[in-house]
Order: sequence, then structure tokens, then C-alpha cells
Amino acid sequence: MEKTVLKCENLNKKFGKKQVLDNVSLEIQEGDILGFIGPNGAGKTTTIKLILGLQSITEGKVSINGYDIEKQFTKAIEKVGAIVENPDLYMYLSGYENLKLIANMYPGINQARIDEVVKLVKLENRIKDKVSKYSLGMRQRLGIAQAILHKPNLLILDEPTNGLDPEGMKEMRDLLVELAKQEKMAILISSHNLAELDNLCNKVCIIKNGKIIETSDISKIKKQENKQFKLFEVDDIKKVKALLPEAVMIKNNRFKINVSKEEVPEIIIKLVENQIKIYEVKEEEKSLEQAFFEKTGGNVIE
Repeated sequence: MEKTVLKCENLNKKFGKKQVLDNVSLEIQEGDILGFIGPNGAGKTTTIKLILGLQSITEGKVSINGYDIEKQFTKAIEKVGAIVENPDLYMYLSGYENLKLIANMYPGINQARIDEVVKLVKLENRIKDKVSKYSLGMRQRLGIAQAILHKPNLLILDEPTNGLDPEGMKEMRDLLVELAKQEKMAILISSHNLAELDNLCNKVCIIKNGKIIETSDISKIKKQENKQFKLFEVDDIKKVKALLPEAVMIKNNRFKINVSKEEVPEIIIKLVENQIKIYEVKEEEKSLEQAFFEKTGGNVIE
């Protein structure tokens, strides 16, 4: 059974009379990459700050590796790495000197560990250069290197792909997948880049107006209710137009039709009876972005 690394139970946060978080509960197991998504102002950053002990909890509990973040802060936080917004870097120092400064803050981080982390984030060729000469993607990777230097098993990232170009986003995605897989690290990512999270996360937690509205495997969250589009590839799309007027034609002899699972055999029989060859039938899967807008009603705070 996988170990639960982070557990938030019924978190409530009030600023004066304003309720910012309302019974927020979530958990992450080792090796999970959880996308934490919601409209602007929904409570994502506040939740992260409560998890990291940067703000006090009005009610509820955060446990990291079984330790209470308020009652056992030092033990709870010792295996946590985090980047909230942008990584703190000294631009006039080299990447290596930045890592050396962080290493001095923790016991037992030797030269071998620094070299290991530099290789992991693929900065071997530029680690001795000044950070001011780094691209944004390289700075983000150096930030990750700082965050994982002390071998945490929980990594928390707030908007890690902000401002990155497509190549930088791919490098970040590959790095995080490797950390989750090889190091069995639990990773919590808050991001507005839903297309990127779609390719990265195995679980998603959606928050709106300070309340969790759904937590599930990403594949389940993207599943549509009952009727959904089924994609067909056939040999003669012209015949299909006359036979199934409600079908939507797509290029390369493909069409899609909005039907339930039970209706698919009837469509197949109809196509075969009309000498239309079928090469493929599959379910059209929603993107995470589509699922998000359906479940939240868009980027709206009530």
C-alpha cells in the first residue's frame, strides 16, 4: 500500500469574518502528481500557505509524513521542498554557489548530492555560470534543484511553468515525472496551465470558492456523463453523411457522434449493412480544461 505523504483534513481559514477556505480536505500518496486547480481567488495559494505553515489554520489539520504541521512543525517540514511563485535566487552568484548556500542550511548535504541534483535537473554544462545569464527555464530548474537538495518526499510548486516557452515546459514536465517515478516523491502543483497539467498529473483536485468540488484520478475527472462523443474511422465518409445526418464529419474519413455506449452496436450494424468498412471506434476524451470549465462554470468567483 502506498504511503500517504500529505493529508489535509477539514481545513478552514478566516480573515476576519471572511471565510476563505471551507472544510478543504485532500491527500497525496508517494509517487503522485496532484494538479491543484481552481479559478483565481478560489483558495489555492492560501491552502498551500497553510500546508507549509506560512499562515495559521483557523480549524482543521495538516499532516506531512504523519506529523502535524502546527504541533510538530520541525518534523513535518523537514522533508518538504517548495517553490511558491518564483524561486529565490542570487542573480550575481553562479548556479553552483546558489546550491552551496542552500546546502549549508541542511546537515549532511555533501558534494556528491549537489552533483547528483545538478545532473538530475540537467544543468551540468551551465552550473558554474552566473544565474543572471540563465534563461527563465534554467532558473526554474535551479529552483527545483534547491528545493530537492535535502531529499524531500513532498514537493510543492505554485505556478512552476509561468513564463516558460514550450521547450521549457517540456523540460519541467519531464523532470517532475522523473522525480515522482524515480524518487517516489509526492508532488502538489498549483497551476493555471491546464493543458500542461493534463500531460503531467495523475490526479486532480478542483477548488472553487474555498471548497473542494472534486478530487479524483485525472482520467475519471475527464470522463463525460452517459452520452458522449464516439469517434469512428471508416472507408467512405460520403455514405456516412447520408446515413447518419446527426454525425459530425472530421477529416481523414473520420466522424464523431454523440451517443451512449449502448447505442454503439446499432451504429456499427447500420454501417456494416451499408457496406461501410469500420477501422476504429473509440471514446472521445475531454481535455482537463473542458472538464474544469464544466465543473466550475468558468473562471468565476461567487
